[in-house]
Amino acid sequence: MTNTTTNLKQLYETEYDRWLEATIKLLKNRQLTQLDYDNLIEELEALGRNEKNAVESFLEQLIRHLLLYKYWQTEFSQNANHWEAEIVNFRTQLKRRLTTNLRHHLEAEFLSIYQDALKFVKAKTKLDSFPKECPYYLQQLLDENWLP
Repeated sequence: MTNTTTNLKQLYETEYDRWLEATIKLLKNRQLTQLDYDNLIEELEALGRNEKNAVESFLEQLIRHLLLYKYWQTEFSQNANHWEAEIVNFRTQLKRRLTTNLRHHLEAEFLSIYQDALKFVKAKTKLDSFPKECPYYLQQLLDENWLP
């Protein structure tokens, strides 16, 4: 291990911003042998998890609000505008973050995300009339002009 790598490892523990700046500089200069690979890998993995968690959360919120909008009729007149605004918000957040890779991730996790949304709306409404399987396709959910 080089002296620079040792210093970077210490910097990671004490001054994350400086570690990040130094790592970026090393990458830009193609000084790969001096990188703190262990912490760089950890940070890249965390970044990937954070992005996946974010798009999963936005999709779940979107599904929740669409289910409430479509199926909670006793609250529709009082809450429809709020739900529509939230639908717009979550679609916007998804559009800003969605990449091809993250879209594939959502497709792979779609059933699980729907089940989590379903659990929430059932608890919120005390209704059991929601579809057991998602009545929407991902493409519909992402279409800013579509409402059920």
